[in-house]
Amino acid sequence: MIRSYIKAVSSQRHEGKIMRKSSLSFSNISTIALVIFALLMLFSPESKGLVINGLMKIGLFQADFKETDAPQHSTYALSNISFKDSNGKEVSIASLKGKVLLVNFWATWCPPCRAEMPSIESLYQKFKGNDQVAFLMVDVDGNSKTAKKSMDKKKYSLPVFTPASSIPESLMSGSIPTTLIINKKGELVYRHEGAADFSSEKVVDYFRMLLKE
Repeated sequence: MIRSYIKAVSSQRHEGKIMRKSSLSFSNISTIALVIFALLMLFSPESKGLVINGLMKIGLFQADFKETDAPQHSTYALSNISFKDSNGKEVSIASLKGKVLLVNFWATWCPPCRAEMPSIESLYQKFKGNDQVAFLMVDVDGNSKTAKKSMDKKKYSLPVFTPASSIPESLMSGSIPTTLIINKKGELVYRHEGAADFSSEKVVDYFRMLLKE
């Protein structure tokens, strides 16, 4: 009887060790997975961009049009801002008066920029044939070759530009992405810092409204 009791106790201890090992293994795996995820978010712009893009698809990072989104800025100051396209041709805001403009300040290494780029491409495709709409994707690093290569890799057809003049801090404070929308009169009507989903019907309707003005 004593031997049976010792065997039972030994068996219970053995099972307890197995359960503890199993639990410990699961805990270790979970911890390792979280560490890997955190490292990817920290060091991989591509991964971080994909996560933000996924959040956009479930309804976050939506563009919301309010009057307060556009700071007071003279049309004269806006008209003096100019950019260079990928061929080195200079284009100013003044030369595009009469068009609805979307100006996006971005960089190839910026995760939020990567995240919102597909939505801007989608918006661009909707208005691509309209000569009253223009998109200026401005690489803040000023490297048009690298920026164009990045666009081509993702099969985006968005036109790449680099700054050709100083940009007022009230328009681009250094935070990217920053997106501006300028109406046909050359007035700033929208400014947004951070990633946003520009492929929604709300944005499309906003552009159509500006085109009718």
